[in-house]
Amino acid sequence: MSSEKKAVDHSHHLSDLARRHALSPLKGLQKYYGKDLIPFAGGLPSPEYFPFTSVSAQVPLADAFPLDPPRSATSPVSSSPFGWLWRLFGASKGDTTHVQIPREPRQGDGGLNLSKALQYGPVTGLQPTQAFVREFTQRIYAPAYDDWTTLAHAGNTDGWSRVAKLLLNPGDTLLVEEWTYPSALASARPIGARWKAVPMDGQGMRPDALREILAGWDVERDGPRPRVIYTVPVGQNPTGVTLGLERKKAIYDLCVQYDIIIAEDDPYYFLQVGEFVPKSLRKAERESAAGEDIARFIASLVPTYLRVDTQGRVIRLDTFSKTIAPGVRLGWFTCSPLFAERLERIGEVSTMSPCGLSQALVVALLSRWTFDGYVRWLRGLRTQYKLRRDFFVDCLMEEFDVVPTPASAVPGAWVAAGDQMTIVFSAYRRGSMDKEKPRPLLSFVPPSAGMFVWMELYFGDVPNQTDEDGSVVTPERQFFTRLADAGVLTAPGWFFLPETHKTDSLPSSAADHHIGHTRLSYTPSDAETTRRGVKIFAKTLREFCRV
Repeated sequence: MSSEKKAVDHSHHLSDLARRHALSPLKGLQKYYGKDLIPFAGGLPSPEYFPFTSVSAQVPLADAFPLDPPRSATSPVSSSPFGWLWRLFGASKGDTTHVQIPREPRQGDGGLNLSKALQYGPVTGLQPTQAFVREFTQRIYAPAYDDWTTLAHAGNTDGWSRVAKLLLNPGDTLLVEEWTYPSALASARPIGARWKAVPMDGQGMRPDALREILAGWDVERDGPRPRVIYTVPVGQNPTGVTLGLERKKAIYDLCVQYDIIIAEDDPYYFLQVGEFVPKSLRKAERESAAGEDIARFIASLVPTYLRVDTQGRVIRLDTFSKTIAPGVRLGWFTCSPLFAERLERIGEVSTMSPCGLSQALVVALLSRWTFDGYVRWLRGLRTQYKLRRDFFVDCLMEEFDVVPTPASAVPGAWVAAGDQMTIVFSAYRRGSMDKEKPRPLLSFVPPSAGMFVWMELYFGDVPNQTDEDGSVVTPERQFFTRLADAGVLTAPGWFFLPETHKTDSLPSSAADHHIGHTRLSYTPSDAETTRRGVKIFAKTLREFCRV
């Protein structure tokens, strides 16, 4: 192995807490488990008393669903265009296969048995789990240095909480996107860390804004120079934008220059559904007819930060939550050996190993499918989520008469006016289009990945109100309550604003306090419920804004 391709020593980035974590003596014995030794040392219960003789499941065949979207919206399930996938799970067993996890070890079972799965397991994950995620990472992400490693975690929330403990000290400043997944901040807050928001546009975090923040950092005024960036680069939560390779390279180069570690939280990576095409211009897409093979599918995905990381300064968080199921609580880190060893020590005294039963079921499924079958499943998921994205945006366009709008013409838009690559879809107040300056009602950018539509709302002359305790209730907060009372729950913008004082969801660039934001998820509901929810949303917004 070439030494030039090994990770750089980043031990100076370890937090005081991470440095104090020593090997847990009893957990350290696990390296001996599986060898021909009599295990008097550990406090392991006897597998003979595990009350499961086997665990089995019916799972879909790797090719049980089509890669092509349906030709029509007809379906036995509430006239839903998504019925082709639902039919899979309610159909005959001819579309499924049986996987079984036996109780006792068997020759060639690869460690997939209940004696191991239900026992205390290694923090790094069961051996079959480790083997699969390492092969998958190599083939899909192709890290740019040689001595990278992987280890399991219990989903990305667990993963990020460990990374925060690994890298952050009290008083440190965490760099985050202008709109940020709030649970990430909730993990950093108890450590005593602060955060600094980096402005975004329709292409994600802006490298020029990051450079300005870092170049102008004053240690006496601002505290210690930031050493960590937390980012959701694909289908960003909440905005839905995706950071392209060139921006990743530019941000990575800045991180090298200013010695910053990147925490790449990427749960939506395989939900890259492409740019939205209006219904009137849309043609039936034939993915399989186009001859897309595994290599072409992988090449169609935006490369991760691992592809440009030559120094081991990226800690990547992957999860099966969005591709298998959230309840399996299973994911993995990809990082340098130094960070992996410390993350393992932290995990030993927190979550320990992810649930062994979940690992066994997931790996049994993936072993049955093989790598090629799992990639085929991911291609089918992309087709399905593209259908849901398109249908949701179609409903919005029908209810609001949405039209494409230059970013520069949208007041207070979170998309920068100079971002000419992004198409903003806007709806205007009825009767205002004939005026010299039509009055907007909402705007959004259809997401190219992920699960969310991020919407900017223009409340016009709706006034602030005062709560019983004297606090200001902005139109955004009023509308959130009004909409929930009408039967639709969205995630209001102030949830995602990384500021201590959250009177409303306004980034620093917005001066109009009658602008608000909300995040709408297009993934969980069937077509009928989606259409009804959008109608309620439209009716409530018009009534609230008195239009």
